[in-house]
Amino acid sequence: MNAAANLKPGLKGASELVVGEEHTAPRVGSGRVHVLATPVMINVIEAAALAAIEHLLPAGHQSLGTRLDIRHFAATPVGMRVRAELEVVKVEGRTVTFRVSVADEKEPIGDGTHERMVVNVARFDVRVQDKVAMVRGRG
Repeated sequence: MNAAANLKPGLKGASELVVGEEHTAPRVGSGRVHVLATPVMINVIEAAALAAIEHLLPAGHQSLGTRLDIRHFAATPVGMRVRAELEVVKVEGRTVTFRVSVADEKEPIGDGTHERMVVNVARFDVRVQDKVAMVRGRG
Protein backbone atom coordinates (compact mmCIF):
# COMPACT_ATOMS: atom_id res chain seq x y z
CA MET A 1 0.00 0.00 0.00
CA ASN A 2 1.29 3.45 -0.90
CA ALA A 3 0.52 5.57 2.16
CA ALA A 4 0.95 8.75 0.09
CA ALA A 5 -1.45 7.65 -2.67
CA ASN A 6 -4.03 10.35 -1.81
CA LEU A 7 -1.46 13.16 -1.89
CA LYS A 8 -1.28 15.16 -5.10
CA PRO A 9 0.24 18.44 -6.29
CA GLY A 10 -2.13 21.33 -5.71
CA LEU A 11 -3.16 20.40 -2.16
CA LYS A 12 -3.02 23.46 0.09
CA GLY A 13 -2.76 24.16 3.78
CA ALA A 14 -2.52 27.23 6.01
CA SER A 15 -1.81 28.08 9.61
CA GLU A 16 -1.92 31.33 11.58
CA LEU A 17 -0.42 32.69 14.77
CA VAL A 18 -0.73 35.96 16.63
CA VAL A 19 2.80 36.74 17.76
CA GLY A 20 3.10 36.82 21.53
CA GLU A 21 6.14 37.55 23.67
CA GLU A 22 6.64 33.78 23.99
CA HIS A 23 7.18 33.60 20.19
CA THR A 24 10.02 36.14 20.12
CA ALA A 25 13.67 35.44 19.47
CA PRO A 26 14.86 36.13 23.04
CA ARG A 27 12.27 33.73 24.47
CA VAL A 28 13.23 30.83 22.18
CA GLY A 29 16.96 31.49 22.26
CA SER A 30 17.46 32.56 18.66
CA GLY A 31 18.33 36.25 19.07
CA ARG A 32 17.84 39.39 21.14
CA VAL A 33 15.25 41.39 19.20
CA HIS A 34 11.62 41.03 20.39
CA VAL A 35 10.12 39.98 17.04
CA LEU A 36 8.86 36.66 15.66
CA ALA A 37 11.63 34.07 15.99
CA THR A 38 12.57 32.06 12.91
CA PRO A 39 12.07 28.72 14.75
CA VAL A 40 8.51 29.79 15.56
CA MET A 41 7.90 30.75 11.92
CA ILE A 42 9.03 27.23 11.04
CA ASN A 43 6.48 25.82 13.51
CA VAL A 44 3.74 27.76 11.71
CA ILE A 45 4.99 26.39 8.37
CA GLU A 46 4.92 22.83 9.67
CA ALA A 47 1.40 23.31 11.05
CA ALA A 48 0.27 24.46 7.59
CA ALA A 49 1.84 21.36 6.04
CA LEU A 50 -0.02 19.15 8.50
CA ALA A 51 -3.27 20.95 7.63
CA ALA A 52 -2.66 20.22 3.95
CA ILE A 53 -2.03 16.47 4.08
CA GLU A 54 -2.43 14.71 7.44
CA HIS A 55 -6.19 14.18 7.04
CA LEU A 56 -5.53 12.32 3.77
CA LEU A 57 -3.12 9.75 5.21
CA PRO A 58 -4.26 6.23 6.12
CA ALA A 59 -4.67 5.25 9.76
CA GLY A 60 -1.34 4.60 11.45
CA HIS A 61 0.59 6.98 9.21
CA GLN A 62 1.79 10.55 9.62
CA SER A 63 4.25 12.89 7.97
CA LEU A 64 7.52 14.07 9.47
CA GLY A 65 9.48 17.15 8.45
CA THR A 66 12.75 16.17 6.77
CA ARG A 67 13.95 19.30 4.95
CA LEU A 68 13.50 23.06 5.08
CA ASP A 69 14.90 25.67 2.72
CA ILE A 70 13.37 28.80 4.21
CA ARG A 71 14.12 32.52 4.04
CA HIS A 72 12.92 34.77 6.87
CA PHE A 73 13.43 38.27 5.50
CA ALA A 74 11.12 40.63 7.41
CA ALA A 75 10.45 41.15 11.11
CA THR A 76 7.02 40.76 12.70
CA PRO A 77 6.33 42.54 16.02
CA VAL A 78 4.41 41.16 18.99
CA GLY A 79 0.64 41.46 18.48
CA MET A 80 0.67 41.01 14.71
CA ARG A 81 -0.85 37.98 12.96
CA VAL A 82 1.36 35.70 10.82
CA ARG A 83 -0.02 33.30 8.20
CA ALA A 84 1.84 30.49 6.45
CA GLU A 85 0.39 29.09 3.22
CA LEU A 86 1.73 25.95 1.57
CA GLU A 87 1.01 24.09 -1.64
CA VAL A 88 2.11 20.59 -2.52
CA VAL A 89 4.28 20.85 -5.63
CA LYS A 90 5.59 17.28 -5.84
CA VAL A 91 4.88 13.83 -4.42
CA GLU A 92 7.63 11.31 -5.05
CA GLY A 93 7.16 7.99 -3.27
CA ARG A 94 6.68 8.89 0.39
CA THR A 95 8.28 12.35 0.03
CA VAL A 96 6.02 15.40 -0.25
CA THR A 97 7.45 18.76 -1.34
CA PHE A 98 5.70 22.04 -0.54
CA ARG A 99 6.12 25.62 -1.79
CA VAL A 100 5.93 27.94 1.24
CA SER A 101 4.94 31.58 1.68
CA VAL A 102 4.61 33.42 4.98
CA ALA A 103 3.20 36.91 5.52
CA ASP A 104 2.20 39.11 8.40
CA GLU A 105 -0.60 41.69 8.25
CA LYS A 106 1.65 44.17 6.43
CA GLU A 107 3.93 42.23 4.07
CA PRO A 108 5.53 38.93 3.04
CA ILE A 109 8.05 37.80 5.67
CA GLY A 110 9.29 34.46 4.39
CA ASP A 111 9.27 31.85 1.65
CA GLY A 112 10.92 28.65 0.53
CA THR A 113 10.35 24.91 0.29
CA HIS A 114 9.58 22.21 2.83
CA GLU A 115 9.71 18.42 2.50
CA ARG A 116 7.95 15.83 4.61
CA MET A 117 8.18 12.03 4.62
CA VAL A 118 5.12 9.84 5.15
CA VAL A 119 5.88 7.14 7.72
CA ASN A 120 4.18 4.19 9.37
CA VAL A 121 4.04 5.34 13.00
CA ALA A 122 4.42 1.85 14.54
CA ARG A 123 7.53 1.03 12.46
CA PHE A 124 8.99 4.46 13.11
CA ASP A 125 8.44 4.09 16.86
CA VAL A 126 10.25 0.70 16.86
CA ARG A 127 13.31 2.37 15.31
CA VAL A 128 13.18 5.17 17.87
CA GLN A 129 12.88 2.72 20.78
CA ASP A 130 15.82 0.68 19.40
CA LYS A 131 17.89 3.88 19.44
CA VAL A 132 16.81 4.66 23.01
CA ALA A 133 17.76 1.13 24.12
CA MET A 134 21.18 1.49 22.45
CA VAL A 135 21.88 4.77 24.26
CA ARG A 136 20.74 3.37 27.63
CA GLY A 137 22.90 0.30 27.07
CA ARG A 138 26.01 2.49 26.97
CA GLY A 139 25.38 3.95 30.42
